[in-house]
Amino acid sequence: MTQIFAILIPASLVAVTLTLGVGIYALFRGGDFGRSYSNKLMRLRVVLQACAVIILVSAVWWRNTYGG
Repeated sequence: MTQIFAILIPASLVAVTLTLGVGIYALFRGGDFGRSYSNKLMRLRVVLQACAVIILVSAVWWRNTYGG
């Protein structure tokens, strides 16, 4: 199980970082692209951050419970 967390944790952090970067780019670019995507990307970032926190908490819980 620890191997799964070793993959999920970096993947979730990369997903959050990429979404944040693209969202900021859309925000500063403006125009139709900015209006269409900046708010959607920032909402997606919040969801991805929640998933990342859940994964991190689960990994800590798993390690403390099963000593993995």
